[in-house]
Amino acid sequence: MSKKIVTFYLSVILLSVNVVAQQKEFTGNPDTAFKVARELAFNKHRKQAQDTLLLILTKYPTYNDVRAFLASTYSWDGDYDKARKEFMKVLHNDSDRKTTWVAAINNELWSESPFKALELATSALKYFPKDDEILLLKAKAQENSKNPEDALTTVNQVIINNPKNNKALEYKNGLINALSYNTIGLKTSIDFYSKVFDPMQLHTLKYSRQTKYGSVIAKMNFSRRFQENGTQFEIDLYPKIAKGLYAYLNVGFANTFLFPDVRYGAELYKSLPGSFEISAGFRTLKYDTTTNIYTGSLGWYTGNSYWAFRVYITPNDNGSSKSGTLNYRKYRSDANNYFSASIGMGYSPEIDRFNFNGNENTIVKLNSQKINGGYYFSSKNNKNLWGSSFGITHQEISFDLGNYFWIYSLSLSWELKFR
Repeated sequence: MSKKIVTFYLSVILLSVNVVAQQKEFTGNPDTAFKVARELAFNKHRKQAQDTLLLILTKYPTYNDVRAFLASTYSWDGDYDKARKEFMKVLHNDSDRKTTWVAAINNELWSESPFKALELATSALKYFPKDDEILLLKAKAQENSKNPEDALTTVNQVIINNPKNNKALEYKNGLINALSYNTIGLKTSIDFYSKVFDPMQLHTLKYSRQTKYGSVIAKMNFSRRFQENGTQFEIDLYPKIAKGLYAYLNVGFANTFLFPDVRYGAELYKSLPGSFEISAGFRTLKYDTTTNIYTGSLGWYTGNSYWAFRVYITPNDNGSSKSGTLNYRKYRSDANNYFSASIGMGYSPEIDRFNFNGNENTIVKLNSQKINGGYYFSSKNNKNLWGSSFGITHQEISFDLGNYFWIYSLSLSWELKFR
């Protein structure tokens, strides 16, 4: 149908509706008027449609299809209270209306009233026991009311009744992923140097646990450098403090010159308006001497993208060394699937965990430029997470200032989430 014909058709409808709206009591054909109201509603003339529906109901108050459609238009407009009243009138007149039950439950979910949605779903199942659609809505209400275990039980009922219900199977995978509070992971990184040093390796085995207070991560780092092996143990904590406010805490120990004897740090993160996040904190590394590093970041979420700039300031006897890194992430389906890129300048012992045998005051002032790219993705059920990254660094040589070498870095990671 051409645009001109559609415009003419709607003009005729609107004219007829205006005539009808001036009536105090409906006198026309209710079915024809209902059809006109539907056309109006689906063509962005919701107010005129609602006026027509209300006028029909003045003479035909038990015309349930009209009242149910009126309730749906209210729900689409976000008038959830009005919608609720009309849905309840329909269900009071006729409880054997599945479409109305579904619309009424969705109205509560959209209004962020999961407990009311759960109550309605439970009532609807008395009339439509084992109905897949209503059971899935019940599961959604249970999940939204912070009872994901109950939601999983409900979804399993759907799968038992209908093992080929793809919607239920996908929902189950999502719930299992949300309930997988435990993660184990492996990461291996290798740095290849253009001169002076042999390849250097860093391997990390970690276990993390999500709790209601925040996440806890235990790590064992194994390094192979200068033909020597060394191990470091670390604990990372991300405690939740308040809405939009959380912290990062870290402590690590080692008994090898390849790592600091002790490292610890803390940082506070705060959400800001406009999808911004700011943080400030410190890191302390204890070798033969102690190095304190002060750091802060500014992050910004925009659409499926995330930008973050982080700076490190390392005071020393000859002033302060500064380094900064700009990071970018482009997310795909979720937070586990994204492309990353970063560019940075300056040397920081926090990022470049490299002990130069007591020359820290010289090292932190090294000139350095770096670029890195990575790709991270998950399995279909989000249980397995993989990642890879490659970076290039142009860095000044600590014992030959003014001369540089190239560092080519490759890392691979894998994580498994489980309940």
